[in-house]
Amino acid sequence: MAADGVPLTEARSDDGMARLAPEGFEAALLRLVGPWLSGPEPVPVVICGMAGARQGWREAPYRPVPCPPLGPEMLTFGANDPRLAIAIVPGLSQARPADVMRGEETQIAGLLAAAPGFDGIACLPGTHTKWAHLSAGEVVGFQTCMTGELFALLSGQSVLRHSVGTTGWDREAFAEAVADAMSTPQKLAARLFGLRAEALLSGLAPDRARARLSGLLIGLDLAASRPYWLGQEIVLIGEGTLAGRYAEALVAQGAEPRQADATEVTLAGLRAARAKLAERGWP
Repeated sequence: MAADGVPLTEARSDDGMARLAPEGFEAALLRLVGPWLSGPEPVPVVICGMAGARQGWREAPYRPVPCPPLGPEMLTFGANDPRLAIAIVPGLSQARPADVMRGEETQIAGLLAAAPGFDGIACLPGTHTKWAHLSAGEVVGFQTCMTGELFALLSGQSVLRHSVGTTGWDREAFAEAVADAMSTPQKLAARLFGLRAEALLSGLAPDRARARLSGLLIGLDLAASRPYWLGQEIVLIGEGTLAGRYAEALVAQGAEPRQADATEVTLAGLRAARAKLAERGWP
């Protein structure tokens, strides 16, 4: 990124905490950015996400909420390669009920950089969907729902894998399942097995089963998170199919969420982190 924060180029790989031992992170980074390291001075590298986890590159201890999404307590260290100067943004923690986030705090910082006076809820759909209450520039509290991971496990590793398709969609079935889960969340386990039974007895179509499974889990998520989003201004940080489904489910409940591009707010959050590090004279 240039000094004004404009991206100059990008590189991607599937290397991450699930594939790397702590000693493998630097080599994975160099495989991506090595061609960009040509000057005599170390290049500052600002990192968010699971590289700062206990099993990551180096642990960046959580900051307890309530607090701003970014603070001065960023982990900085020199890499083995002298061309790199590393800073890792710490995640956030909550004592009661116990909860943690890593990476989402940087996206929230990017959201607040664009809307400093925002007071409401940031929803970050994903494998572990986050609902964060933001006020006065701080993360007041948050809640995590393992909605995406449950969908992946149930559709890919449970008995439902024989009934739930991998493609296709039925919007009506999704909406009905969201409403069902929100009105009777205590019946979720029975509703889930009903997908398998209906496929065996009535030929439930795989795309319809897929939509109903997604609707049941997102509906359960919304029911559990209702104290966060009900009557609040909501920003969905994300794009694509999953964010669209959360938006659809929330609209059906009378909410009016707006969406923010996940890449844009992540870059904005990293720019904000870089500015805070510069205030410390780093690197």
